[in-house]
Amino acid sequence: MTGKICGTGSWAPPKVWDNNDLARLVDTSDEWIRERTGVVQRHIAEENEDTVTMASRAAQRALEDADIKAEEIDLIIVATISPTEIMPCVACRVQEKLGAENATCFDLNGACTGSLLALNTAQAYLSQGIYQTALVIGAEKLSALTDWTDRGTCILFGDGAGAVVLKAEESGRYAQVTQSIGKKGGALTLRSRNQIQYETDPKAKETYIQMNGKEVFTFAVSKVPEAVKNLLSREKIPCEDIRYYLLHQANERIIRSAARRIGEDISKFPMNMDEYGNTSSASLLILLDEVKKSGKLQRGDKLVLAGFGGGLTYGASLIEY
Repeated sequence: MTGKICGTGSWAPPKVWDNNDLARLVDTSDEWIRERTGVVQRHIAEENEDTVTMASRAAQRALEDADIKAEEIDLIIVATISPTEIMPCVACRVQEKLGAENATCFDLNGACTGSLLALNTAQAYLSQGIYQTALVIGAEKLSALTDWTDRGTCILFGDGAGAVVLKAEESGRYAQVTQSIGKKGGALTLRSRNQIQYETDPKAKETYIQMNGKEVFTFAVSKVPEAVKNLLSREKIPCEDIRYYLLHQANERIIRSAARRIGEDISKFPMNMDEYGNTSSASLLILLDEVKKSGKLQRGDKLVLAGFGGGLTYGASLIEY
């Protein structure tokens, strides 16, 4: 059994900040940001738009695209590092909003690799026949975790959510390769706010995303192509058989470098970070939804999805559309 994609959806807040807006907050410019990241704008959630709200809206669109009722979903996994509350989990809140009363629900924290790990987890359940219909969501309100005075990080991140519905079928194909490098986890960190008193604690800055950009860049451009090549070699699939490579939308330079190392034309690597920035767990599923909605996919097309991020964790998955 394999989880086949039967519906996708995404949602981003209407409010948009372009690079010129950021130039009013920190010493930067539109040209500087575009050249180094490929980001042109990002969506920013309002106070009343939390992770649950965005996840639910993306999920509802995925259900509509799949033409199934919420009651048919028996597994909901939400990948996120930005829940509004510790418990109930985002997935249970989404279940409540959708009316998916028959679903088992839980969250998964995999940072920017989160939606890939959530897809892998859902596929494992579906392949064993434990569940039949899964809703996988990546949702982030990173604007609440971003230090808007830190030029090295605030230019990168945005808010949004993506979702995919998977149904267990006898046909199809799914394979994955993942790896973690915990000893290098200090390159990308975010401390819990539970014990922080913001006005008095000198460590309050640590409750915002902190990143060693050079180290993360080096990690991504080396490990993502390695994971993709290992996956395709193991599955005995030539690169030219892949319709699209969907990579976590962190930085245009990372994706272009990965394409060169994999040996494929950049046209097979769709990008949308110019509109959304880096939405962490949400980015892969937002991109998948856009590619599907473009009408460029045919049943039987092979896709490679690759993620990389905090942990450090990375991986690649092969799915037959």
